Amino acid sequence: MTAAAFIGFTGFTLVMPFLPLYLADLGVRSTSAIAIWSGLSLGVTPAVTALMAPVWARVADRYGRKMIVARSLASFVVIMSLMAYVTAPWQVFALRAIQGLFAGYGAIAMTMAAESAPPEHLATAIGWVQTAQRLGPALGPVFGGALAQAVGLRSTFLVSAGFYFAAFVLVLVAYREVPIAARQTSAGAAPVSAASLRAVRHFTLFVAMIFALQLVDRSFGPILPLYLGEIGVEPVNVPFLSGVLFAMTAAAAAAGNQTCAWLLRRMGVGALVASMSATAAAAALVYVAVAPVAALLAVTIAFGFAMGAATTAIYATATEAVPAAARNLAFAYLTRAYLVGLAVSPVIAGFVGSLSMRAVFLADAMGLGVVAWIVRRRMS
Repeated sequence: MTAAAFIGFTGFTLVMPFLPLYLADLGVRSTSAIAIWSGLSLGVTPAVTALMAPVWARVADRYGRKMIVARSLASFVVIMSLMAYVTAPWQVFALRAIQGLFAGYGAIAMTMAAESAPPEHLATAIGWVQTAQRLGPALGPVFGGALAQAVGLRSTFLVSAGFYFAAFVLVLVAYREVPIAARQTSAGAAPVSAASLRAVRHFTLFVAMIFALQLVDRSFGPILPLYLGEIGVEPVNVPFLSGVLFAMTAAAAAAGNQTCAWLLRRMGVGALVASMSATAAAAALVYVAVAPVAALLAVTIAFGFAMGAATTAIYATATEAVPAAARNLAFAYLTRAYLVGLAVSPVIAGFVGSLSMRAVFLADAMGLGVVAWIVRRRMS
């Protein structure tokens, strides 16, 4: 499951960070229109995924999670292939909406990895899948940027489809699922209500923080390539430099994921999340100031590390705070907050970016500052 997650997330980021450039190739001329279409197209998939998540969860409980993940990966093969042949921006939006009906395999992959691991290695199994989901996007944009320059964005969509096909085969052939009857017997705990979760200290705050951090984290997608062009980067270099920045963000976030446990033992969750949010806010302000490219590369590392460490700290602390019987439901609420942030962020960034690219980064910095302040007050 770790390998499949890595392959799938790499395939996705071969092309999606460059969606604004693809829309320009489709004939969208206005920078404002590109930003809006990018935001809508990037946001619609997680929005539909969040709505469909309870449906697929019930299907997975009845028929098995392996089937759900394999179905999701197979649908991505078809949709990414069709993306290579679109002729208008509305077709990109439509395909992304359809993609949302079948997406969401990332969270299920973590559950499957946890199920297949011995209890004493459960946290390690989840951590490795999370790292794979970060490292895939670290490499994908670099290869995608190079591919886009070499063979064009349309052909890169076909390469992305090939990645998903490889992940599909890997899951179908190599993963051995825990029998449904055995899983239900071992679960054996009484149902847990949403009200009981709200009674857990800080749980509602954890959900809100996941949403807020995701809102900032995904705001770069629709506007970063356009921002680089606006500050004077040569158009021919924009795809590759965008890929490098996206890759550095993801790689640094993966380092934050892996370092989080060490930091938590020394700082505590409140101090860690507040300090990391403040660090990411300072990095966003450098983008507002239109610093040289070398400075952007440096602060991108700081931004990614801070976001990765803060997010993992919240997930880890929330998991420890709730009773064992409530962890599945708790993870569902945290994932829902993640998906809603994933859906809303590029839409808001697209509309704000249509007015001013730097305004997006300024809003990010202000939002992260508010998160740091609230966490300091509520969790000190």
